Amino acid sequence: MQSSRFWQTTTAVGLFIGYSGYYLCRSNLAVATPLIIQEFGDQGIDKEMMGKIASAGVIAYAVGKVINGLVGDAIGGKRVFLLGMIASVLATILFGLGGGVLVFFVAVVLNRAVQSMGWGGLVKITAHWFSYRNYGKVMGLLSLSYLFGDIVAKLWLGQLIRWGLTWQELFFVAGGTLFLIALFCLWAVKNDPESMGFDAPEINPNSLLKEDSNEQKASLGEILRTYFSSLSFILLLIMSFGLTAIREAFNFWLPTYLFEVADLSEGAASQFSSLYPVFGMVSILAAGFLSDSALRGKRSILILLGCVPMTFVLILMAADLKGQIIPLILSSLIGLLLLGPYSFLAGAMSMDLGGRKGSATAVGLVDGVGYLGGTLSVWLTGRLAQYNGWNSAFWVLAVITALTAIAAGIFYWTQERQKEEMQVY
Repeated sequence: MQSSRFWQTTTAVGLFIGYSGYYLCRSNLAVATPLIIQEFGDQGIDKEMMGKIASAGVIAYAVGKVINGLVGDAIGGKRVFLLGMIASVLATILFGLGGGVLVFFVAVVLNRAVQSMGWGGLVKITAHWFSYRNYGKVMGLLSLSYLFGDIVAKLWLGQLIRWGLTWQELFFVAGGTLFLIALFCLWAVKNDPESMGFDAPEINPNSLLKEDSNEQKASLGEILRTYFSSLSFILLLIMSFGLTAIREAFNFWLPTYLFEVADLSEGAASQFSSLYPVFGMVSILAAGFLSDSALRGKRSILILLGCVPMTFVLILMAADLKGQIIPLILSSLIGLLLLGPYSFLAGAMSMDLGGRKGSATAVGLVDGVGYLGGTLSVWLTGRLAQYNGWNSAFWVLAVITALTAIAAGIFYWTQERQKEEMQVY
C-alpha cells in the first residue's frame, strides 16, 4: 500500500497537469482570434464581435463558478474536476465544427460554463489534502498550472499556425489532448486522504466556518450567511472583481494587441504573448512563499504592492508605443505584478476563509464575481480598441487597478492588521 505522502504528491501532480490541460481548450480561442477575424471579417466578425463572444463566455464562466462551487462542496472535488474536462472537450469540438456567429456563441458559452468546474474542484481537493499552514505555498505551486497551461497552449498552438494548420484544426488538436489528460487524472487524483485510509491534515482555526475533524459539511444557508456577513469576504469579492478584469483583458487580447501594435505575425504574437504568464509564474511562486513565511498570512499586502506600480505600467501602455520591445516589456511587467496577487483570491485567501467545509463555495463566489469583472473588461477592451484605439482601453484598466489597490489597503487595515496585532496565524 502506498503512503499518504505518495498519494498527496500524486494528487497534486494530477491536479497540476489536469488544470494545465484545461487551458488547451481555453487559450485556443485567443490564439485563433486573428485568423477567425481574417476569415469572417466580411461577415461582421471583428474585434468588437469577438469581444462580445468572449464576454458571453466569461458570463457563463462566472455563473458556472458559483453553481459549481456549491456542487463541489456537495458531491466532492474529483467528480467536478473530471466532468469539466470531458464536457470541455465536447464543446471545443463543437466550436471547431462551426462557421458563424451563432455556433461560436453557443460553443464558447458551453465551454466556459463547464470549464468553471475545474478550479473549484482543484481547490476543494487541495483543502482536504494539505494543512492550512501551507496553503500559500501549495496554492502558489498549483496556481502555476493555469500559467503553465496557457504558456504551453500558446506556444504549441502558435507553432501549429506556423506549420499551416487552420483554426478549426487547432480546436480539434486541443480537445483530443485534453481528453488524454482526463484519463490520466482519473487515476492520479484522489478526493481526500480519508477515502484512502489516511488521517486528515491540520484544520484551519481561522476559517469563517467552524470546523472539527469529524464534521466536514455545512448547510448552504450557513455558508452563505457566514460569508455575506463578513467584511473580509466582501472585500475579497471586490479585489477579485478588479484583478480578474485585468487578467481576463490580457489573457484574451494580448495576442491581438501584439499583432496590431508590435507588428508581429499572428503566430509570433501568440508565442511572444507567453512572456506574460512566464513572468506571472515567477510572481506566483514568490507571492505564495512570502505570504506563508515572511508575511505570516497577510496576503493583502502583496496585492497592494502589486496594484500600485501596475497602475503606472498601464498608464505607460496607454501612450503611443513604437516598436516591438517596449510593448513586450510592459506586458511582461503586468504578468509579474498581477498574477501573484491574483492567485491569492480564488486560492489561499478563499481557503483561509472557507476551510475544508466551504472552500469550493468560497472559490465559486470569489471567482464568479471576479469573472463578472472579466466579462466587462473583455467586452469593453475590445470595443474601445476597435473604435478609440488601445490607448483608451489601457486608461480604463489603469483606473480599475487603482480602485483595487484601495480595496486591498482597506482589507489589510481592517482584517489582517488586527490578526497581526493578536499574532494569530
